[in-house]
Amino acid sequence: MFRAVLWQILATVAAAAAAGSAWGLHGAVSASLGGLVCVLPNFLFALRLARVARRPGASYPANFFLGEFIKIGLTVGLLVLVVKKYADLHWPSLLIGLVLALQASFLAFWKKS
Repeated sequence: MFRAVLWQILATVAAAAAAGSAWGLHGAVSASLGGLVCVLPNFLFALRLARVARRPGASYPANFFLGEFIKIGLTVGLLVLVVKKYADLHWPSLLIGLVLALQASFLAFWKKS
């Protein structure tokens, strides 16, 4: 799970670099925030799953679904917060960062070490 988060961080950095070179500082910040909206909840979810996996007798499926529900809610909440608080938001950059971070987690399953 942490490998998927690492891929998301790398995709966010790449999106921020590309958006920064195309649209300047506001593009880079917007792409970074778009990726962060995805990376932060996934990292917290991975921490929760790692903690539950070490606990004997814990219901892993119930914790997984509860964590997934919280992760989705936190993602939506962070996205709303970014849209409301960052006045110089560049929408294409935000969406590029968000989509690349969301899709990068699939690379963790495709590329096995």
